Amino acid sequence: MKKVFGTDGIRGTANMYPMTPEMVLKVGKALVLLLKQNGSRKIPKIVIGKDTRLSGYMLETALTAGIVSMGANVYLVGPMPTPAVAHLTKSLNCDAGIVLSASHNPASDNGLKIFNSKGVKLSDASEEKIESFLFSEKLLNKALDSKKIGKAFRVEDARGRYIEFVKNSVDNSSLNGLKIVLDCANGAAYSIAPKVFTELGAKVKTFHNKPDGLNINLNCGATKPHFIQKETVKQKADLGIALDGDADRVIVCDSNGKIVDGDFIMSILALNLLEKGMLKKKTVVGTQMTNSGIEEFLKKHKISLVRTKVGDRYVVEEMEKNDYFLGGESSGHIIMKQHSTTGDGILTALQLVNILNEKNSKLSHLIKKIKPFPFVLENVSVRQKIPFNQMPLVSKEIKKAEKKLKGKGRVLVRYSGTENVARVMVEGKNNKTIKNLALKIVKAIKKEAKK
Repeated sequence: MKKVFGTDGIRGTANMYPMTPEMVLKVGKALVLLLKQNGSRKIPKIVIGKDTRLSGYMLETALTAGIVSMGANVYLVGPMPTPAVAHLTKSLNCDAGIVLSASHNPASDNGLKIFNSKGVKLSDASEEKIESFLFSEKLLNKALDSKKIGKAFRVEDARGRYIEFVKNSVDNSSLNGLKIVLDCANGAAYSIAPKVFTELGAKVKTFHNKPDGLNINLNCGATKPHFIQKETVKQKADLGIALDGDADRVIVCDSNGKIVDGDFIMSILALNLLEKGMLKKKTVVGTQMTNSGIEEFLKKHKISLVRTKVGDRYVVEEMEKNDYFLGGESSGHIIMKQHSTTGDGILTALQLVNILNEKNSKLSHLIKKIKPFPFVLENVSVRQKIPFNQMPLVSKEIKKAEKKLKGKGRVLVRYSGTENVARVMVEGKNNKTIKNLALKIVKAIKKEAKK
Protein backbone atom coordinates (compact mmCIF):
# COMPACT_ATOMS: atom_id res chain seq x y z
CA MET A 1 0.00 0.00 0.00
CA LYS A 2 1.31 3.45 -0.94
CA LYS A 3 2.36 5.65 1.98
CA VAL A 4 3.29 8.91 0.26
CA PHE A 5 1.62 9.04 -3.17
CA GLY A 6 -2.08 9.90 -3.46
CA THR A 7 -4.45 10.02 -6.44
CA ASP A 8 -2.39 12.77 -8.08
CA GLY A 9 1.23 12.40 -7.04
CA ILE A 10 2.42 13.58 -3.63
CA ARG A 11 0.74 16.51 -1.91
CA GLY A 12 0.72 18.20 1.48
CA THR A 13 1.50 21.33 3.48
CA ALA A 14 4.78 22.84 2.28
CA ASN A 15 7.72 22.41 4.68
CA MET A 16 5.89 19.65 6.53
CA TYR A 17 6.10 15.91 5.85
CA PRO A 18 5.96 14.71 3.10
CA MET A 19 6.55 18.06 1.36
CA THR A 20 9.83 18.87 3.13
CA PRO A 21 13.09 19.63 1.27
CA GLU A 22 14.59 16.47 2.78
CA MET A 23 11.77 14.26 1.48
CA VAL A 24 11.65 15.92 -1.93
CA LEU A 25 15.40 15.41 -2.28
CA LYS A 26 14.83 11.70 -1.59
CA VAL A 27 12.06 11.54 -4.20
CA GLY A 28 14.49 12.96 -6.77
CA LYS A 29 17.04 10.28 -5.86
CA ALA A 30 14.42 7.50 -5.94
CA LEU A 31 13.14 8.58 -9.37
CA VAL A 32 16.65 8.34 -10.84
CA LEU A 33 17.05 4.87 -9.30
CA LEU A 34 13.77 3.83 -10.97
CA LEU A 35 14.87 5.21 -14.35
CA LYS A 36 18.23 3.44 -14.19
CA GLN A 37 16.58 0.20 -13.10
CA ASN A 38 14.21 0.50 -16.07
CA GLY A 39 17.14 0.80 -18.46
CA SER A 40 17.13 4.51 -19.31
CA ARG A 41 20.17 6.17 -20.88
CA LYS A 42 23.43 6.31 -18.90
CA ILE A 43 22.77 9.90 -17.82
CA PRO A 44 18.97 10.28 -17.49
CA LYS A 45 17.36 13.62 -18.39
CA ILE A 46 14.59 15.05 -16.21
CA VAL A 47 12.64 18.27 -16.80
CA ILE A 48 11.35 20.19 -13.75
CA GLY A 49 8.58 22.79 -13.83
CA LYS A 50 6.60 24.46 -11.04
CA ASP A 51 3.66 26.73 -10.37
CA THR A 52 3.88 30.11 -8.61
CA ARG A 53 3.92 29.04 -4.93
CA LEU A 54 6.56 30.59 -2.70
CA SER A 55 7.62 27.12 -1.54
CA GLY A 56 8.47 26.21 -5.14
CA TYR A 57 11.89 27.87 -4.84
CA MET A 58 12.82 25.77 -1.81
CA LEU A 59 11.52 22.48 -3.20
CA GLU A 60 12.89 23.00 -6.73
CA THR A 61 16.38 23.39 -5.26
CA ALA A 62 16.05 20.25 -3.12
CA LEU A 63 14.61 18.19 -5.97
CA THR A 64 17.40 19.28 -8.32
CA ALA A 65 20.04 18.39 -5.73
CA GLY A 66 18.58 14.91 -5.25
CA ILE A 67 18.47 14.20 -8.98
CA VAL A 68 21.94 15.44 -9.91
CA SER A 69 23.45 13.65 -6.88
CA MET A 70 22.39 10.36 -8.49
CA GLY A 71 24.00 11.11 -11.84
CA ALA A 72 21.09 12.54 -13.85
CA ASN A 73 20.75 15.90 -15.59
CA VAL A 74 18.01 18.41 -14.79
CA TYR A 75 16.32 20.82 -17.23
CA LEU A 76 14.65 23.69 -15.36
CA VAL A 77 11.74 25.45 -17.09
CA GLY A 78 10.44 27.63 -14.24
CA PRO A 79 6.73 28.45 -13.71
CA MET A 80 4.91 26.34 -16.27
CA PRO A 81 1.48 24.68 -16.58
CA THR A 82 1.45 20.99 -15.70
CA PRO A 83 0.47 19.99 -19.29
CA ALA A 84 3.35 22.11 -20.59
CA VAL A 85 5.79 20.01 -18.55
CA ALA A 86 4.19 16.83 -19.94
CA HIS A 87 4.67 18.21 -23.47
CA LEU A 88 8.23 19.40 -22.81
CA THR A 89 9.20 16.00 -21.39
CA LYS A 90 8.58 14.59 -24.87
CA SER A 91 9.77 17.66 -26.79
CA LEU A 92 13.11 17.77 -24.96
CA ASN A 93 13.49 13.98 -25.22
CA CYS A 94 13.65 13.53 -21.45
CA ASP A 95 13.24 10.35 -19.43
CA ALA A 96 10.82 11.95 -16.97
CA GLY A 97 9.14 15.23 -16.09
CA ILE A 98 8.25 16.60 -12.66
CA VAL A 99 5.87 19.41 -11.72
CA LEU A 100 6.05 21.07 -8.32
CA SER A 101 2.41 21.99 -7.75
CA ALA A 102 -0.56 21.38 -5.48
CA SER A 103 -2.93 22.17 -8.35
CA HIS A 104 -6.10 23.87 -7.00
CA ASN A 105 -5.01 23.71 -3.34
CA PRO A 106 -4.09 26.88 -1.39
CA ALA A 107 -0.61 28.43 -1.46
CA SER A 108 0.31 26.79 1.85
CA ASP A 109 0.36 23.40 0.09
CA ASN A 110 2.66 21.98 -2.55
CA GLY A 111 3.08 18.69 -4.36
CA LEU A 112 4.88 16.57 -6.92
CA LYS A 113 3.41 15.20 -10.16
CA ILE A 114 5.68 12.89 -12.14
CA PHE A 115 5.45 12.02 -15.85
CA ASN A 116 7.21 9.24 -17.74
CA SER A 117 9.09 9.78 -21.02
CA LYS A 118 5.79 9.74 -22.95
CA GLY A 119 4.34 12.58 -20.89
CA VAL A 120 1.95 10.26 -19.03
CA LYS A 121 1.63 10.27 -15.23
CA LEU A 122 3.38 7.37 -13.50
CA SER A 123 1.45 4.16 -12.95
CA ASP A 124 0.61 2.89 -9.47
CA ALA A 125 3.33 0.24 -9.90
CA SER A 126 6.01 2.87 -10.63
CA GLU A 127 4.90 5.02 -7.70
CA GLU A 128 5.05 2.00 -5.39
CA LYS A 129 8.57 1.24 -6.67
CA ILE A 130 9.67 4.80 -5.91
CA GLU A 131 8.23 4.42 -2.40
CA SER A 132 10.18 1.23 -1.85
CA PHE A 133 13.36 3.18 -2.68
CA LEU A 134 12.30 6.12 -0.48
CA PHE A 135 12.33 3.93 2.62
CA SER A 136 15.57 2.13 1.75
CA GLU A 137 18.36 4.20 3.29
CA LYS A 138 20.92 1.75 1.95
CA LEU A 139 20.00 2.51 -1.67
CA LEU A 140 19.50 6.27 -1.26
CA ASN A 141 22.70 6.84 0.71
CA LYS A 142 24.93 5.08 -1.79
CA ALA A 143 27.19 7.97 -2.83
CA LEU A 144 28.25 8.43 -6.45
CA ASP A 145 31.78 9.35 -7.43
CA SER A 146 31.93 13.17 -7.64
CA LYS A 147 32.94 12.90 -11.31
CA LYS A 148 29.65 11.14 -12.11
CA ILE A 149 27.11 13.56 -10.63
CA GLY A 150 24.74 15.31 -13.00
CA LYS A 151 24.25 18.92 -14.15
CA ALA A 152 21.35 21.40 -14.12
CA PHE A 153 20.42 23.52 -17.15
CA ARG A 154 17.94 26.36 -17.59
CA VAL A 155 15.72 25.96 -20.70
CA GLU A 156 15.26 29.49 -21.99
CA ASP A 157 12.77 28.79 -24.78
CA ALA A 158 10.42 26.51 -22.79
CA ARG A 159 7.47 28.93 -22.73
CA GLY A 160 7.74 29.65 -26.45
CA ARG A 161 7.79 25.93 -27.26
CA TYR A 162 4.56 25.31 -25.36
CA ILE A 163 2.81 28.45 -26.66
CA GLU A 164 3.44 27.42 -30.26
CA PHE A 165 2.33 23.84 -29.51
CA VAL A 166 -1.09 24.87 -28.19
CA LYS A 167 -1.58 27.56 -30.85
CA ASN A 168 -0.93 25.01 -33.59
CA SER A 169 -3.83 22.88 -32.32
CA VAL A 170 -6.32 25.35 -33.86
CA ASP A 171 -6.66 27.61 -36.90
CA ASN A 172 -4.61 30.79 -36.45
CA SER A 173 -7.67 33.00 -36.95
CA SER A 174 -10.11 30.97 -34.84
CA LEU A 175 -10.33 33.58 -32.07
CA ASN A 176 -10.50 36.71 -34.24
CA GLY A 177 -12.81 39.30 -32.70
CA LEU A 178 -13.86 37.06 -29.81
CA LYS A 179 -14.10 38.83 -26.44
CA ILE A 180 -12.84 36.68 -23.56
CA VAL A 181 -12.63 37.14 -19.81
CA LEU A 182 -9.63 35.12 -18.57
CA ASP A 183 -8.90 34.16 -14.96
CA CYS A 184 -5.35 32.79 -14.51
CA ALA A 185 -5.75 31.97 -10.77
CA ASN A 186 -2.41 33.74 -10.10
CA GLY A 187 -0.94 30.42 -11.14
CA ALA A 188 1.40 28.75 -13.60
CA ALA A 189 -0.34 30.10 -16.72
CA TYR A 190 -0.29 33.75 -15.58
CA SER A 191 1.86 34.91 -18.52
CA ILE A 192 1.33 32.08 -21.02
CA ALA A 193 -2.49 31.99 -21.25
CA PRO A 194 -2.99 35.71 -22.08
CA LYS A 195 -0.34 35.45 -24.82
CA VAL A 196 -1.95 32.38 -26.39
CA PHE A 197 -5.45 33.85 -26.60
CA THR A 198 -4.24 37.31 -27.66
CA GLU A 199 -1.89 35.99 -30.35
CA LEU A 200 -4.80 34.01 -31.82
CA GLY A 201 -6.82 37.20 -32.25
CA ALA A 202 -9.05 37.37 -29.18
CA LYS A 203 -9.76 40.52 -27.19
CA VAL A 204 -8.72 39.36 -23.73
CA LYS A 205 -9.55 40.92 -20.38
CA THR A 206 -7.20 39.15 -17.98
CA PHE A 207 -7.59 38.83 -14.22
CA HIS A 208 -5.51 37.24 -11.45
CA ASN A 209 -2.27 37.19 -13.44
CA LYS A 210 -0.06 38.83 -10.81
CA PRO A 211 1.24 36.00 -8.62
CA ASP A 212 3.11 36.91 -5.44
CA GLY A 213 3.80 33.36 -4.22
CA LEU A 214 0.90 33.42 -1.76
CA ASN A 215 -2.18 34.33 -3.83
CA ILE A 216 -2.42 31.27 -6.10
CA ASN A 217 -6.08 30.05 -6.24
CA LEU A 218 -7.04 32.69 -3.65
CA ASN A 219 -10.75 33.39 -4.29
CA CYS A 220 -10.17 32.93 -8.01
CA GLY A 221 -9.62 30.39 -10.77
CA ALA A 222 -11.47 27.23 -11.77
CA THR A 223 -12.52 26.36 -8.21
CA LYS A 224 -14.09 29.83 -7.68
CA PRO A 225 -15.82 30.40 -11.05
CA HIS A 226 -18.26 32.96 -9.62
CA PHE A 227 -15.67 35.60 -10.53
CA ILE A 228 -15.71 34.87 -14.27
CA GLN A 229 -19.50 34.56 -14.18
CA LYS A 230 -19.80 38.11 -12.86
CA GLU A 231 -17.05 39.62 -15.04
CA THR A 232 -18.17 37.95 -18.27
CA VAL A 233 -21.61 39.52 -17.94
CA LYS A 234 -20.12 42.86 -16.80
CA GLN A 235 -17.62 42.99 -19.70
CA LYS A 236 -20.27 41.80 -22.20
CA ALA A 237 -17.81 39.09 -23.26
CA ASP A 238 -18.54 36.06 -25.44
CA LEU A 239 -17.29 33.69 -22.76
CA GLY A 240 -15.25 33.45 -19.59
CA ILE A 241 -12.35 31.05 -19.02
CA ALA A 242 -11.03 30.10 -15.57
CA LEU A 243 -7.89 27.99 -15.10
CA ASP A 244 -6.66 26.46 -11.86
CA GLY A 245 -3.25 26.93 -10.25
CA ASP A 246 -1.35 24.59 -12.55
CA ALA A 247 -3.67 25.09 -15.56
CA ASP A 248 -4.46 21.42 -16.13
CA ARG A 249 -8.17 22.08 -15.69
CA VAL A 250 -10.59 24.69 -16.99
CA ILE A 251 -14.10 25.86 -16.17
CA VAL A 252 -15.93 28.07 -18.69
CA CYS A 253 -19.04 30.25 -18.62
CA ASP A 254 -21.19 31.49 -21.51
CA SER A 255 -22.09 35.12 -22.23
CA ASN A 256 -24.97 34.90 -19.73
CA GLY A 257 -22.65 33.77 -16.94
CA LYS A 258 -23.88 30.15 -16.96
CA ILE A 259 -21.19 27.73 -15.82
CA VAL A 260 -19.99 25.16 -18.35
CA ASP A 261 -18.03 22.52 -16.44
CA GLY A 262 -15.94 19.57 -17.62
CA ASP A 263 -19.00 17.38 -18.21
CA PHE A 264 -20.51 19.94 -20.59
CA ILE A 265 -17.19 20.55 -22.33
CA MET A 266 -16.57 16.83 -22.82
CA SER A 267 -20.08 16.42 -24.29
CA ILE A 268 -19.54 19.24 -26.80
CA LEU A 269 -16.14 17.87 -27.83
CA ALA A 270 -17.52 14.32 -28.13
CA LEU A 271 -20.39 15.39 -30.37
CA ASN A 272 -18.03 17.40 -32.58
CA LEU A 273 -15.64 14.45 -32.95
CA LEU A 274 -18.56 12.14 -33.71
CA GLU A 275 -19.80 14.45 -36.48
CA LYS A 276 -16.32 14.42 -38.01
CA GLY A 277 -16.02 10.63 -37.75
CA MET A 278 -13.10 10.97 -35.36
CA LEU A 279 -14.57 9.58 -32.12
CA LYS A 280 -12.93 6.16 -31.81
CA LYS A 281 -15.28 3.38 -30.75
CA LYS A 282 -17.95 6.07 -30.20
CA THR A 283 -16.90 6.10 -26.54
CA VAL A 284 -15.75 8.71 -24.04
CA VAL A 285 -14.15 8.08 -20.64
CA GLY A 286 -15.51 9.78 -17.52
CA THR A 287 -15.32 9.05 -13.81
CA GLN A 288 -17.64 8.09 -10.98
CA MET A 289 -18.39 11.81 -10.67
CA THR A 290 -19.59 12.24 -14.26
CA ASN A 291 -23.22 13.37 -14.13
CA SER A 292 -25.86 10.81 -15.14
CA GLY A 293 -27.59 13.47 -17.23
CA ILE A 294 -24.43 13.67 -19.33
CA GLU A 295 -24.47 9.90 -19.77
CA GLU A 296 -28.11 10.16 -20.88
CA PHE A 297 -27.26 12.94 -23.37
CA LEU A 298 -24.37 10.96 -24.87
CA LYS A 299 -26.55 7.83 -25.10
CA LYS A 300 -29.08 9.74 -27.25
CA HIS A 301 -26.27 10.29 -29.74
CA LYS A 302 -25.19 6.63 -29.51
CA ILE A 303 -22.03 7.52 -27.60
CA SER A 304 -21.01 5.21 -24.74
CA LEU A 305 -19.59 6.43 -21.44
CA VAL A 306 -16.99 4.38 -19.56
CA ARG A 307 -16.44 5.36 -15.91
CA THR A 308 -13.20 5.14 -13.91
CA LYS A 309 -12.10 6.06 -10.40
CA VAL A 310 -11.85 9.80 -9.74
CA GLY A 311 -8.56 11.24 -11.01
CA ASP A 312 -7.44 12.21 -14.49
CA ARG A 313 -4.60 9.68 -14.39
CA TYR A 314 -7.19 6.86 -14.19
CA VAL A 315 -9.03 8.38 -17.15
CA VAL A 316 -5.77 8.42 -19.13
CA GLU A 317 -4.99 4.80 -18.15
CA GLU A 318 -8.40 3.68 -19.42
CA MET A 319 -7.93 5.65 -22.65
CA GLU A 320 -4.51 4.10 -23.20
CA LYS A 321 -5.71 0.60 -22.35
CA ASN A 322 -8.63 0.60 -24.81
CA ASP A 323 -7.46 3.20 -27.34
CA TYR A 324 -10.21 5.73 -26.60
CA PHE A 325 -9.89 9.26 -27.97
CA LEU A 326 -11.53 11.54 -25.41
CA GLY A 327 -11.94 11.58 -21.64
CA GLY A 328 -12.34 13.92 -18.72
CA GLU A 329 -13.75 14.95 -15.38
CA SER A 330 -16.48 17.36 -14.35
CA SER A 331 -13.78 19.34 -12.50
CA GLY A 332 -12.41 20.44 -15.87
CA HIS A 333 -9.62 17.95 -16.60
CA ILE A 334 -10.14 17.09 -20.29
CA ILE A 335 -7.83 14.73 -22.18
CA MET A 336 -7.85 14.81 -25.98
CA LYS A 337 -5.59 12.04 -27.19
CA GLN A 338 -4.93 13.65 -30.57
CA HIS A 339 -3.36 16.64 -28.79
CA SER A 340 -2.18 15.81 -25.28
CA THR A 341 -1.38 13.09 -22.76
CA THR A 342 -2.88 14.88 -19.76
CA GLY A 343 -5.51 17.46 -18.83
CA ASP A 344 -4.73 20.85 -20.39
CA GLY A 345 -6.91 23.86 -19.53
CA ILE A 346 -5.59 26.18 -22.24
CA LEU A 347 -5.73 23.53 -24.97
CA THR A 348 -9.26 22.50 -23.95
CA ALA A 349 -10.51 26.10 -24.02
CA LEU A 350 -8.99 26.56 -27.49
CA GLN A 351 -10.70 23.44 -28.85
CA LEU A 352 -14.03 24.60 -27.44
CA VAL A 353 -13.66 28.07 -28.98
CA ASN A 354 -12.63 26.48 -32.27
CA ILE A 355 -15.94 24.56 -32.36
CA LEU A 356 -17.87 27.79 -31.72
CA ASN A 357 -16.02 29.36 -34.65
CA GLU A 358 -16.60 26.38 -36.98
CA LYS A 359 -20.30 26.26 -36.17
CA ASN A 360 -20.68 30.05 -36.02
CA SER A 361 -22.53 29.45 -32.77
CA LYS A 362 -22.71 30.78 -29.24
CA LEU A 363 -21.76 28.60 -26.29
CA SER A 364 -25.21 29.11 -24.77
CA HIS A 365 -26.76 27.51 -27.87
CA LEU A 366 -24.45 24.46 -27.78
CA ILE A 367 -25.22 23.62 -24.17
CA LYS A 368 -29.00 24.11 -24.46
CA LYS A 369 -29.78 20.42 -25.02
CA ILE A 370 -27.46 19.08 -22.33
CA LYS A 371 -29.51 18.53 -19.17
CA PRO A 372 -27.47 17.33 -16.17
CA PHE A 373 -29.26 15.80 -13.19
CA PRO A 374 -29.39 17.98 -10.07
CA PHE A 375 -26.69 16.97 -7.58
CA VAL A 376 -25.34 17.93 -4.18
CA LEU A 377 -21.66 17.76 -3.27
CA GLU A 378 -20.73 18.15 0.40
CA ASN A 379 -17.19 18.11 1.83
CA VAL A 380 -16.50 16.95 5.39
CA SER A 381 -13.12 17.46 7.07
CA VAL A 382 -11.89 14.30 8.83
CA ARG A 383 -8.93 13.52 11.08
CA GLN A 384 -8.31 10.11 9.51
CA LYS A 385 -9.66 8.21 6.54
CA ILE A 386 -11.53 5.31 8.14
CA PRO A 387 -13.02 2.96 5.47
CA PHE A 388 -16.73 3.71 5.15
CA ASN A 389 -17.63 0.02 5.47
CA GLN A 390 -16.16 0.24 8.99
CA MET A 391 -18.52 3.11 9.86
CA PRO A 392 -21.95 1.50 10.56
CA LEU A 393 -23.94 4.75 10.73
CA VAL A 394 -22.49 5.95 7.42
CA SER A 395 -23.08 2.61 5.68
CA LYS A 396 -26.67 2.62 6.95
CA GLU A 397 -27.39 6.14 5.62
CA ILE A 398 -25.83 5.32 2.23
CA LYS A 399 -28.05 2.25 1.86
CA LYS A 400 -31.14 4.25 2.90
CA ALA A 401 -30.30 6.95 0.33
CA GLU A 402 -29.84 4.41 -2.46
CA LYS A 403 -33.16 2.80 -1.58
CA LYS A 404 -34.92 6.18 -1.58
CA LEU A 405 -33.55 7.05 -5.05
CA LYS A 406 -34.80 3.70 -6.45
CA GLY A 407 -32.28 3.61 -9.27
CA LYS A 408 -33.14 7.16 -10.41
CA GLY A 409 -30.03 8.72 -9.00
CA ARG A 410 -26.64 7.91 -7.51
CA VAL A 411 -24.80 8.13 -4.20
CA LEU A 412 -21.01 8.40 -4.15
CA VAL A 413 -19.09 8.76 -0.90
CA ARG A 414 -15.32 8.85 -1.13
CA TYR A 415 -12.22 10.36 0.42
CA SER A 416 -10.18 13.00 -1.35
CA GLY A 417 -6.87 11.61 -2.57
CA THR A 418 -5.03 14.81 -1.64
CA GLU A 419 -6.75 16.15 1.50
CA ASN A 420 -8.26 14.81 4.74
CA VAL A 421 -11.74 15.35 3.38
CA ALA A 422 -14.72 13.04 2.80
CA ARG A 423 -16.75 13.94 -0.29
CA VAL A 424 -20.45 13.14 -0.36
CA MET A 425 -22.19 13.32 -3.73
CA VAL A 426 -25.90 12.60 -4.18
CA GLU A 427 -27.49 12.88 -7.60
CA GLY A 428 -31.17 12.66 -8.50
CA LYS A 429 -34.13 14.44 -10.05
CA ASN A 430 -35.48 16.17 -6.92
CA ASN A 431 -33.32 18.90 -5.34
CA LYS A 432 -34.94 18.76 -1.90
CA THR A 433 -34.63 14.97 -1.68
CA ILE A 434 -30.96 14.79 -2.63
CA LYS A 435 -30.06 17.66 -0.30
CA ASN A 436 -31.70 15.89 2.66
CA LEU A 437 -30.04 12.57 1.82
CA ALA A 438 -26.60 14.19 1.50
CA LEU A 439 -26.95 16.01 4.83
CA LYS A 440 -27.91 12.78 6.62
CA ILE A 441 -24.76 11.07 5.30
CA VAL A 442 -22.64 14.10 6.29
CA LYS A 443 -24.15 14.03 9.79
CA ALA A 444 -23.33 10.31 10.10
CA ILE A 445 -19.69 10.90 9.03
CA LYS A 446 -19.30 13.67 11.62
CA LYS A 447 -20.83 11.49 14.34
CA GLU A 448 -18.62 8.48 13.51
CA ALA A 449 -15.52 10.69 13.36
CA LYS A 450 -16.02 11.70 17.01
CA LYS A 451 -15.85 8.10 18.24
